[in-house]
Order: sequence, then C-alpha cells, then structure tokens
Amino acid sequence: MIHFGEAEIIEKYGVKPKELIEVKGLMGDTSDNIPGVPGVGEKTALDLIKKYKTIDKLYQSIENNQDDLKEKLKEKLIVNKDLALLSKTLGTINIKVPLTNKIEELKLKEWDSEKVFEKFKELNFNRFIDRFNLQTEQKEKDISDLVTIEEVRDIKKIVDKINKKQEFIYILETVKLEDTNKIIKKKIKGIGIYLEEENKSYYAKLEENDLIKYFKDILENENIKKYGSNLSEDYVIFKELGINANNIYYDVQIAAYDLNPTNNNSTIENIANQYLNIDVSEFLSKYEDEKTSKNKQLNLFQEENNENSKYIYGFKAYLIKQIFNKTIKELEKDNSLELFNQIEMPLVKVLGDMQYNGMYVDKEELTNFGNDLKSQIEDLKKEIYDLCGEEFNINSTQQLGVVLFEKLKLPVYKKTKNGYSTDVDILEKLKPEHPVIEKILEYRSLMKLNSTYVEGLIPYINEKTKRIHSYFHQTITATGRISSTEPNLQNIPTRYELGKKLRKVFKPAENNIFIDADYSQIELRVLAHISGDRNMVKAFKNDEDIHRQAASKVFEIPMEEVTKEQRSSAKAVNFGIVYGISDFGLSEQLGISKKQAKGYIDQYLEKYSGIKKFMDRIVEEAKDKGYVETLFHRRRYIPELKSNNYMVRQFGARAAMNTPIQGTAADIMKIAMINVYNRIKKENLDAKIVLQVHDELIIECNKNIAENVKNILKEEMESAMKLKVPLKVEISEAENWYKAK
Repeated sequence: MIHFGEAEIIEKYGVKPKELIEVKGLMGDTSDNIPGVPGVGEKTALDLIKKYKTIDKLYQSIENNQDDLKEKLKEKLIVNKDLALLSKTLGTINIKVPLTNKIEELKLKEWDSEKVFEKFKELNFNRFIDRFNLQTEQKEKDISDLVTIEEVRDIKKIVDKINKKQEFIYILETVKLEDTNKIIKKKIKGIGIYLEEENKSYYAKLEENDLIKYFKDILENENIKKYGSNLSEDYVIFKELGINANNIYYDVQIAAYDLNPTNNNSTIENIANQYLNIDVSEFLSKYEDEKTSKNKQLNLFQEENNENSKYIYGFKAYLIKQIFNKTIKELEKDNSLELFNQIEMPLVKVLGDMQYNGMYVDKEELTNFGNDLKSQIEDLKKEIYDLCGEEFNINSTQQLGVVLFEKLKLPVYKKTKNGYSTDVDILEKLKPEHPVIEKILEYRSLMKLNSTYVEGLIPYINEKTKRIHSYFHQTITATGRISSTEPNLQNIPTRYELGKKLRKVFKPAENNIFIDADYSQIELRVLAHISGDRNMVKAFKNDEDIHRQAASKVFEIPMEEVTKEQRSSAKAVNFGIVYGISDFGLSEQLGISKKQAKGYIDQYLEKYSGIKKFMDRIVEEAKDKGYVETLFHRRRYIPELKSNNYMVRQFGARAAMNTPIQGTAADIMKIAMINVYNRIKKENLDAKIVLQVHDELIIECNKNIAENVKNILKEEMESAMKLKVPLKVEISEAENWYKAK
C-alpha cells in the first residue's frame, strides 16, 4: 500500500487533490464511463487545470477571448462543453448525502465465512474460495458420513420398499451404442437407487430384461413419484423397452434451470456443488479402484469398465433427493413452484413422446433433392468462374478476397489479419458493384443447404423407423423456449423458397395427414396484454391487421391507403420492438438511413405510448431486481445491465424487454402442448405430436379424424391462457410439411 496525501498528489500530478475532479472532467475515465472531451488526454487536461484551476474558469476565459489555446483544442472544448460539464458532475463525489449511520456502524467487521462460502459457490468463484480458505469441513467428510451405499443382488426387497414409500429416486448408468436402430443410442448397465427413510443408496447391475422385470410396474404406476436426472431421455429409453413411465415428478436439471436459466452448468456434480456445497469429485476420489496403480489416477466418471459404479451412481441417487429438498424451497421462494410443477414437469413426457414419435423422412426424395442442389452448385461455379475470368476455390475466403478486391478491383470495406473480409454483410454491400456477387451469395446458400440440411440430415434417419427422432430440450434457452438438436428441426430454412422445399421430404405415414397449428402473432398479443397499450389491444380485439394499423398511425394516413411497402416497414418495427431493435438494426433491415429508422421507431412509440412505458418500466425493474419474469414467474437474471461496457448493457436492456414477451409466449405454447397431448390421450385418438417450432405445432393423425384433431388444437391452443386480447390459431392440413403452411 502507498499512502497518497495532498503532498504526494501535488508531487505526482502538479495539481491539488480537488482539482483532479476538473482533470477527470476534461480527460474522462473509461472505467467509470465518464466521457470527458474527445481528443483531450491526461497531459492536456493537467496542463489546462494547472493554468485555469477549474473547468468553469477555463470556459470563462474562452468566452471572454482571454485564452491562448490552439484553435484545434479550442474547437474541441467549445463543441464538447456539455460533455465536459457532465463529466465533471459524474466525477464529483456527493458529500452532502444525509446519513443516519454512526461512524462505529460503518467500521469493517469480520465476514460470515459460511455465508461468503455459499455466495462464492453460487457465483462459481472457486479461486476466491481457495484464496480465502473458505472450504468447509465437508471436504474432510466421507461418503459414509452422508449416506450408506451398498451393491445389491436381491432387487425384490428394494422394489417392495419403493412400492411402500411411493417414491422412486433413481439414476441410470448407461453405455453408448452404435446401434442405428435405437432412438436413444444407449444401453442400460446399472441403476442407483436412494431410499430416504433409511438414508441408504443401492446400486444394482442390470440387464434390460431385469429392468423390465423389476421396475416396469413401478415406472408405470401413476401413484409412485419418479425423481431423477434428464428424465426425458430416460422416458424414451423406457419406451423402447415397452415401458410407459408415469408420474414423472422431479428432474434435477429442470429445477436448476427454472431457478436460473442462464446457468449452463447442468450436471448433477455442478448442481450439487451450487446448492449443497458438496464437491462430488472430492468425495468420489476416495474410492479409487484398489487395483489401480498409486501413480495412476482413476477417472471416476468414465462409464466403461468402472468398478466404482456403486459409489458414483449410489451417491448421485442420494444427491438427487438432497437437491430436490433444497431446490423446491428455492422455487417456492421465487414463486416459481407452480411453473415447475404445472408446466415444466408435465412437459417432460410430451417432449419424450415427440422424440419417440419422430418425423418420417422420404430418404430417396431427400437424396434426389441433394443431387439437384449439387447440379445447381456446379452450374453456379461455372458462372462465377466465367464472370471472374479464372478458376479458384470459392470456399476459400483468401482466394475469393484476392479475386474480388485485387483482380476485379471491388471496393474494400474491411480487412482482417488473414486478408480481405468476404462475410455476408460485406457481400450484400457489394451487390451493386458486380453481377458475380449475387452468384457467390447464391452459391454459399446452396452449399449450406446441401451440407447442413441434406447430407447433414441423412445420418439421422433411423434405419428401423425411417424417421428422424430429434432431441427436444427444455433447459437450454434463456427465455424458456423449447429447442431441438441432433438434428435441429426448428432451423429448417424458410427464408428462401428452395430452403422451404426441403420440407417436402417430411411426410406423415400412409393413411395419415399432418395438421399444422400456428399461433398468430402471439408475441405481439402478449406485448399488448403486458403493456396494456390501448391502440394495440383495440386492434387485436377488433381483429384488425396489426401491421396495417401500425403503418396507419406511424405514417398518419388512413388504413385503406397504407401501401404494401409501408405495411412491411411497420411490420419490421412491430416485431423489432419485441426484440428491442435499434435504429441501426432497423435501418439495416429495411435498407433506409439510420435517421429515417429512428424516426419510425420514435413515431411508433409515440403512437403506442403504453409499449414505451412498458419498455422503460421493465428495464428499470430489471436494474433494481436483477431479473425479469414471464407472467408465469419464469425468471431470467440480467447481470449485463450492471456492466461497465455500453454494448453489454444494451444487450441487457434488450433481454429485459424481450424475455417477458418471448418467455410468456413460450410458456403459453408449453401449456397448449400439454393440454393437446392430454386431450389426445383422453380421447384415445390415433394422433401424435411430432414437432414444435416456436409458435407452430404439428400433429400427425389418421385422415379420418383430421377435423376432430383440428378442433382440439384450436380449442386447447386458444384457451391456453386468458389475455386481454384473444389468442388466435391458424390451422391447415397437408400431405407434407411444406404444404402445411
């Protein structure tokens, strides 16, 4: 520590301590977001304050023409006077705040090590935990201090105890398979089970026949609660074995996700670390295989040939119930327990069935589509070579850059350390400069379509079912939306007609048909409800064209005079507002000036003042609380709002505005899916949900019951939640996905 008193300040800077405020007013301070006067650095600021003492006196001398400043510096100071005065205010500590505390109350006290440890664990400040020696005595404990673990062979006794207690706390040990006939390419190897009443965990090695023999009745029993981890995957594994699991009650990952959807550490180990302060690897490391060399550390999380499975899976089964006890209290405290119990957990079964059902893909048609693409790609390559006057690797950004900017002499917008930038934004700007640019953009689009959506889809077609069984996840997005992977069926391109045509290969089975139900402008309807904006509510209640109404108000013309272009502009603003679009973003999207885009947004928010009030209010609430919520109390924490970085704060503001809208829309869709699923089961219909794409739900059903299914979709989706405005669903039927829209 170096003590800096008045003498030291004067010696180092040549000004008095209080005058440093004036210096900061001129030079600014990026770490505190104090702008200062652009172009005035520390040396210039110090020289000015040494001479004029204060910013006010500096500007007095300029106004009275008593200065001897260089013209360039003088101009900077005059143009940025407001910034200089603002920066001085920002750099001045307010010493007139009325404090009621006594000085003794403000003295530094010893911290509560246990509470600090818990907070550091929550924030993953692991280095600080080590630095300040905050590890609790838990590190010294053994697994046996927490739970007794046994390997069992008489599973019947355990089954009897589960039936008596009416709760099944378990975790599967699985090994990966290459079996292309399997939907989930894993095989069950063992199971860890925890019995709370005797605080004992059991591990049993299992063949799949044993699982069916001992646990089918338990899993299908609607009265026995199931607690586990990644239960949607378990559900599909069981389904392939002829087991229909019921009463899926608690999933570790979903509980952790509902408590904090932006925390991606979703393994049991990380969740136990966060909520129980238990370092799982530390506990399990005491159970190294005795046969393992002392110099060779055993990887306890290796699935194959691991003789410590009973400790790993027995301990994890114990942790599932302990995490349950902790997270349920936290969900209740956050007012999110109903969201978890009524929406998230019932959805596990719906998503599991969707994956199990899959979507049929006409492989021959997909292959032919790919061949057509390859033919078009070859034609485009020849056209590009002819326009450029030479052959080169179009996929090489370096070679493409040389051809475009050195040979064809096109304007250079951006260079990188590896050469010229040829990303899509640059190419879009270059379109008017040369006809080859349009061809290159088309070439890239077709290459992406073929590699990702033709060659990329073929390996996912199940050899046995002839269907693609995509994973549907409910614990990935920050807003609560369902996502799809392996492959991502929600991302089949729709922007270009050729991309849309790819949907033709997705078909229902023989004698079946697709029923497609799509929420109409659900996010704008949610925005109308949350903001209570009078104009928007009125438009939806009267079933008006919301984009035409917006255009009419923004451009101040009668609705019948709104042109197609004006409606498109208003539509971009409507949806842009939902996502917190900037004037720059809107200008890029519409191809207009930034000033014109700002005018559109300002006029829009003036006419829809309720939306403006909502946007301002929600950002302020997020700053104050640290989070925003959907109407169903799904939280999203937004630490970005307190960042020192302006761009990060802007992202936080957009997230604060968007999450309650998009998140509520996602929650409504989840409720609708659950209700549709339950109606189909209740009425024992030959129908199944096969896909969900944000606001769209696709049912595959027998042609004879198509009208009945349409009615169910309309009834359940439109009544999923009562808003100030009606929810509206558009329904169609078709013999493939392409024609369903």
